Amino acid sequence: MLSKWPAVRTLRVNAVRLSYRECGDPTGAPVVLLHGSGSDAATWDRFTIRLTTAGYRCIALDLRGHATSARTTDYSLTSIRDDVLHLLDTLALQDVTLVGHSVGGYAALAAALHTPERVARLVLEDLAAPPQHAAPMSATGLLRVLAATAGILAQRRNYELRAVASIIHQLSRPDPRWWAQLAAVRTPTLILSGGPTSCIPPQRLADVTAAIPDARLTTIPVGHRVHSLAPDQFATQVIAFLTESLDAPRRATRPLTSRTCDGSALSHAGATTRPALR
Repeated sequence: MLSKWPAVRTLRVNAVRLSYRECGDPTGAPVVLLHGSGSDAATWDRFTIRLTTAGYRCIALDLRGHATSARTTDYSLTSIRDDVLHLLDTLALQDVTLVGHSVGGYAALAAALHTPERVARLVLEDLAAPPQHAAPMSATGLLRVLAATAGILAQRRNYELRAVASIIHQLSRPDPRWWAQLAAVRTPTLILSGGPTSCIPPQRLADVTAAIPDARLTTIPVGHRVHSLAPDQFATQVIAFLTESLDAPRRATRPLTSRTCDGSALSHAGATTRPALR
């Protein structure tokens, strides 16, 4: 049985109406869930069951241009980040965990960089990290991007196509300044990669992990939509990270762990090697 959300609630950011759903213990540690492009808040239904059972308060936002949030002329990545910040302000959230998939991960990371005192933990699932440098895409990489795009378009469309096109266009451009600011992230961060079949290159996520001082990388090799394709493994990894982060005092640095989940067991569990920057 999937999570039962209460009625959809709304807020306004610069005249743009945004919708969100909330469930769980209102006094529990808050977790804000940010979906990827072409999706919506309902994608987190299974995950919220695990979170609320563990005592967390869950807030899932429909990004602008998606589901019940308003369509607009502005789909800049900065505006999407500001939507997240406005949600935190409206709900007066402190020590919040931001969980983001794809562009939702991009927005979560941007919010943590902008307001680090509000964000206690980051979970970045197959983060839509822009390339560092201009380079021709390999045939395999192009096929994966096309497959991911086709998968979005094949879904029952509950989003504005222009929103998805704008997001993909912005994230496809090299952004060395984005990479340069990763060293300033001080939030404990779990990065989950979908492995070699994902449209997000695993090495790119390894490079992101190496650039963030307090980050770790776990691979669940099922493709881009880890939380949907491997829901139990995803939930287990995330909740373990949240529990550890809540129990341990926040530190400036923490040894990095690179792991691969292959079903029921972790290979290389306990390894503390930093992925090589490329």
